Amino acid sequence: MQTKSKPRFDPNSPQIKAYLDDVHHNTFTNQGTMVAFPTCLPGMTIQFPPDESHITALAATADGTVYGATSGRRSHIFVAALHRLNGIVLDLGTPAGATQAAAVCCTDSRVFAFVNGPRGGRAISAPLLDLAPQDFIQEWGFERPELTDHGECVPGEPVVHAVMDASRKTIVGLASRHIFTLDVTTYEKRVVAEAPGIGKIALASHGGIFGRDEGGSLWHFDAASQSLRRQAVKLPDGFGDEPLQWAAERPGGVLYTADSQGTLYSFAEPAIFSQPLGRVPLTPVGPMAVTFDGRVFGFCGDEMAKMFCYDPYRRQIANLGVAVSVIERRRYGYVFGAAVTGRDGEILFGEDDDGGHLWMYFPRIHVPVVRTGNFPTMPGRIPDLPK
Repeated sequence: MQTKSKPRFDPNSPQIKAYLDDVHHNTFTNQGTMVAFPTCLPGMTIQFPPDESHITALAATADGTVYGATSGRRSHIFVAALHRLNGIVLDLGTPAGATQAAAVCCTDSRVFAFVNGPRGGRAISAPLLDLAPQDFIQEWGFERPELTDHGECVPGEPVVHAVMDASRKTIVGLASRHIFTLDVTTYEKRVVAEAPGIGKIALASHGGIFGRDEGGSLWHFDAASQSLRRQAVKLPDGFGDEPLQWAAERPGGVLYTADSQGTLYSFAEPAIFSQPLGRVPLTPVGPMAVTFDGRVFGFCGDEMAKMFCYDPYRRQIANLGVAVSVIERRRYGYVFGAAVTGRDGEILFGEDDDGGHLWMYFPRIHVPVVRTGNFPTMPGRIPDLPK
């Protein structure tokens, strides 16, 4: 019987050369620039211990100062000033007994961190720091603010996540079985409703706060009336039981989330999910943030995550590769736990790994695309593209 011979492998074939070229140029960050900033003032202070530096919560103030908190053997609350002549991640302190950071929220005058430990989930706050006058070149100095422990948020329950409400007078938090509120002026805490503690929560476009509910749905919480509607919005098909990640176009803007297959959706109040926007390269979908021109950047996948970008004007999802920073020294980033948009439109990612760094991603400049119909049109003249 005649057998068909196996094709001979040709390392010089156009297909193999194209494959090797793609591996070489697109495995790691292939658009924009990544910078991995250590958790210190380089050359002056030491970084957080490796097993205390998993960055799992980030938030930004109106002026672009970033606050965050870590998880590990001990939790650290920190502030990062990375503009002008600053360039510092400053350790604000380690709350006693805290080993996991669930969320950070910034008011006009204080930062609130929600941390977990043997005593359950607690709220810790400190005054905001003004690091702008410091240039960290000539003689400098500052005092760390005193951390205030506001006690357990829900007795016996860890905190899952927390966000500022639309009025910026109240923080709404989710514990393992209850929703709670924290008045940022009086520090009064109230347990207001029962809801499953599944993943992140988000502030939507009309001021409602949404979180994952049972039965393939979302619950809706109105902070003004402190009323909860269970199973208020049905999720599209494809969502399993996984916790949700959210990204907001701006505070109180259009939200983005993804299902268990990595299909991305946008969501706006009162209860409108978009058609599928596309599928990211890997699952599960991790932290995401939206820059000023509307593009969504995030990470997806376990253990060796890849970054992706959703461009709403081109209606495309791009695979931007595994994170790598080659500024000063080479570092690879594989696991990330938080994301926030910075002062100038850069995206900051918190590395959820031993020796975690604060990664700054500077996206490629966006080339505007004009679309007709009911899709938004980019302002300004479209530049002539090179031929």
